[in-house]
Amino acid sequence: MRSLREGFRRHLDTTPLAYLRSVRLSLVRRDLVAVAEGRALDNVTDVALRWGFTHLARFSGYYREAYGETPHA
Repeated sequence: MRSLREGFRRHLDTTPLAYLRSVRLSLVRRDLVAVAEGRALDNVTDVALRWGFTHLARFSGYYREAYGETPHA
């Protein structure tokens, strides 16, 4: 475990958990853009839950931090 964390820190300047969260957030954003463009019929809650964000307030904070806007925007 320690070697994995150190490798992430050294090569990606992040932790494994933060990296996974960023990947999941990018997938959420992709899906929310599809919804905004009318290519999908989901809502923010559906998309967040699909990508494993079960605590919606925390998800909203992560999303705002990553993209500078709320998921609803």
